[in-house]
Amino acid sequence: MSNMETALKEAMSVEGSVGVAIVDYSSGLALGTLGSTKELDLNVAAAGNTDVVRAKMRTMEMLNLHNETIEDILITLTSQYHIIRPLTRHTSKGIFLYLALDRSRANLALARHRMKQIEENLEV
Repeated sequence: MSNMETALKEAMSVEGSVGVAIVDYSSGLALGTLGSTKELDLNVAAAGNTDVVRAKMRTMEMLNLHNETIEDILITLTSQYHIIRPLTRHTSKGIFLYLALDRSRANLALARHRMKQIEENLEV
């Protein structure tokens, strides 16, 4: 099993997970997805969240926050949490993890912690 498959399965084991994607934000393409439902098209989410990551990167550049890195970006919806976590390893630059959670079943702090652990072990 590839490292990417393992990461996707680990993310889906987080309580409340609805779907997960590993995304190349230079192209907006999902490199891998797991758990898509009718309500959540992970390929559309990958492309849309690419714009979010790019916008935040540009904003940080304009603010001269060159010594800062994004740990994660949290989008809170009425019934879901969406966590975007850019990978920080030199070999994984330009990639982010995206996890959608059912808000009623998820523990946000635990999900963020698990995403950090998954990122630390993931090499793309």
